[in-house]
Amino acid sequence: MSKTLVVGTGYVGLVTGACFSEMGIPVVCVDVDTEKIENLKKGILPIYEPGLDVIVEKNAKAGRLSFSTSLEENIDEAEVIFSAVGTPPDEDGSADLQYVLDVARTVGQKMNDYKLIVTKSTVPVGTAALVRKTVQAELDKRGLNIHFDVASNPEFLKEGDAVSDFMRPDRVVVGVESKKAEEIMTKLYRPFLLNNFRVIFMDITSAEMTKYAANAMLATRISFMNDIANLCEKVGANINMVRKGIGSDTRIGTKFLYAGCGYGGSCFPKDVKALLKIGEKNGYPMRVIKAVEEVNDDQKFVLFNKLKSYYNGDLQGKTIAFWGLAFKPETDDMREAPSLVIIDELLRAGCKIKAYDPIAMEEAKRRLGDTITYSKDIYDAVIDADALLVITEWKEFRVPMWENIKNTMKNPLIFDGRNIYDPNEMKKVGMDYFGIGV
Repeated sequence: MSKTLVVGTGYVGLVTGACFSEMGIPVVCVDVDTEKIENLKKGILPIYEPGLDVIVEKNAKAGRLSFSTSLEENIDEAEVIFSAVGTPPDEDGSADLQYVLDVARTVGQKMNDYKLIVTKSTVPVGTAALVRKTVQAELDKRGLNIHFDVASNPEFLKEGDAVSDFMRPDRVVVGVESKKAEEIMTKLYRPFLLNNFRVIFMDITSAEMTKYAANAMLATRISFMNDIANLCEKVGANINMVRKGIGSDTRIGTKFLYAGCGYGGSCFPKDVKALLKIGEKNGYPMRVIKAVEEVNDDQKFVLFNKLKSYYNGDLQGKTIAFWGLAFKPETDDMREAPSLVIIDELLRAGCKIKAYDPIAMEEAKRRLGDTITYSKDIYDAVIDADALLVITEWKEFRVPMWENIKNTMKNPLIFDGRNIYDPNEMKKVGMDYFGIGV
């Protein structure tokens, strides 16, 4: 089998390349970041993802997975080129496609035989057509008539469970425009789905829209539950009971119905903004999605506002403990994390912050520097604290020694941003407890 190229060694690209190589497919992961590539060659990964380091090391040693800074040098050996480069939000909220089109341009300049160019990054509807146009323009400049295909293969990976999601996907969405492209993608994915081939082939435009629609739907469920949770507090209802009541309806189901202090990460905020921009460009305002974004932006201030209200607006000099900094468990990703918004507000209010996260401490230091104090564990973080804020639902936070915590805090006060704890239990151990929607 010819090599498969994966361009971009960020979250999506590295997981994609490693998992394909795990199935025996020779893969070269390409990135322009020389330091990142050199580190990968040494087994040092740029991201934390459970299990990823194991399969990267295993397949690199076996020779199935290699790393390079040169797309040009590897094009001739590859039939399939996955584009997994970044698509950061532009100033207006739309996805920035410069890196995607750079890849297309290079392929068009260097290809000498058939290539299938697959967009793996989350990109706006119509990007595949731009990729095709860009490649063709470069071939025209060279005076060559070489057949190629483009395809869309959006990722649906959950951070913290990405390897499992890729190896055992509930579905694989592929947008193609030719039978040959469909056959190649079938061959690539069949090893993952031997017993139940769940690849959904469709037109490219629909595949591009499917990714945005999926993330927008999940973000909508989260913002909806946060909206209901905030109303529950006003009327005296309990969001946990409401969640059980509506989640038992098979038409609704139980997933993504947890109230909290807002969603973050690399996908939902960026993709919601991009979908709003797609609607705007096409003369159709996405009213529901706009409300989803507004609710989430407000939700990131909920814990701060509760704390401020508790202390009658005076937070000057207060020491606040943080449990969790990453936007979700099992990742060190702090992009758009609620913790960053809350920390910013608390620092402005004159607070001192002591924080602990099992994985994201180094990332936090990179982002926040010495503006906060980094604690060695959950118990160190709460010493002399005027309040504890639980931001990320890490497993190790679930059953702490509350007696120790109560005795070392200045004030046994907890604001639970993920509703991990039972309010009645907190009352029994002597903690003054505030959750979301309870």
